[in-house]
Amino acid sequence: MSSETLTHSATAPQEAVGGSQRYRQLFVRYKILALLIAVAVIWIFFSVMTEGSFITPRNVSNLLRQMSITGMLACGMVFVIIAGEIDLSVGALLGLLGGLAAILDVAFGWPIWYTLPTVLLIGTAAGLFNGWLSTYGGIPSFIVGLGGMLAYRGILLGATGGSTIAPVSEEFVFIGQGYLPRLLGHALAVLLFVLLVALTVTRRRSQQRYQLAVAPVWQDVAKVVVIGVLIAAFMTMLDQYGGIPVPVLLLLVMLGVFSWIATQTVFGRRIYAVGSNLDATRLSGINTDRVKLAVFGLMGLMCAFAGMINTARLAAGSPSAGSQGELDAIAACFIGGTSMRGGSGTVYGALIGALVMASLDNGMSMLDVDAYWQMIVKGAILVLAVWVDVLSRSSRL
Repeated sequence: MSSETLTHSATAPQEAVGGSQRYRQLFVRYKILALLIAVAVIWIFFSVMTEGSFITPRNVSNLLRQMSITGMLACGMVFVIIAGEIDLSVGALLGLLGGLAAILDVAFGWPIWYTLPTVLLIGTAAGLFNGWLSTYGGIPSFIVGLGGMLAYRGILLGATGGSTIAPVSEEFVFIGQGYLPRLLGHALAVLLFVLLVALTVTRRRSQQRYQLAVAPVWQDVAKVVVIGVLIAAFMTMLDQYGGIPVPVLLLLVMLGVFSWIATQTVFGRRIYAVGSNLDATRLSGINTDRVKLAVFGLMGLMCAFAGMINTARLAAGSPSAGSQGELDAIAACFIGGTSMRGGSGTVYGALIGALVMASLDNGMSMLDVDAYWQMIVKGAILVLAVWVDVLSRSSRL
């Protein structure tokens, strides 16, 4: 055998490996784009199968309203997972806080301005208690969450007597079923686009000032134009059915706040540092227990928001509310690119993951798919998302 043949046979596997690594690196770099393409494919598939009923303004509005509850949980869960922890109690805590809000509204007749801050404070306190047990108490967060799942569900059943609490007041129902006036919705859309342009320009100037790598101008312009088109299409569709739902507006506000915390604050950088290397972060002088405690407190706050939105959306407090909510939130984070090992993830990625989960739920329900098949599909997608995370990690080594 000639030396050229030997050389070719030796380098062929290396070229194949190199090619596969390049594809993996491209996927990692454009993971969010891949997720958006996946959402588009899911929507096209269900639109064809339902003969266009899936993308009607009414169904899209209901889909986004449904997604907002999982999205709120995902906003808090993404920080928990980035910090290297997990919280399995969020679904039960959502149900408990939503049930508490219904009891205060129906049984005690509290006005909404008393009910909202009270439930938010209790939710934050519950999250801080979970965090204290996990950090200062030394109990693994998995066990704390598992115990909380059972305890919170039991408290909810005891407080409601296993019956639905209804009907809640019209003021309360508005936060789950109401719509913004169209003029106000258009003004917010324009403001969002202006903020996007301002943030893009500010980021480019900051990168130039610190002599960092700056993306080509056309690339940033293309991103801004694409997002602007999506915002316009989003507004046009929702205007055909009531306007922007209040829960969707709240979710967008949370997206902005949590993204700002993750990317623009010292606290956000510490969350990533804790999840990336706990020992090194602790040795650098950062109180890692305090960081994790704050993360769990934010998770409890998001459970309170989601619980009240769920109660308002149903116009009742249900003892089964929030069932499997923790699984949907965790799956949304993993699908959105959050690493199960901690230290990596984005808020907007988790919300896209929540959109994927809500789209699957909505589409399969419209097709009258059996419940067991829905669970199988969602479980398979969760495993696939974690597998992609494993592949992306191996491509960086």
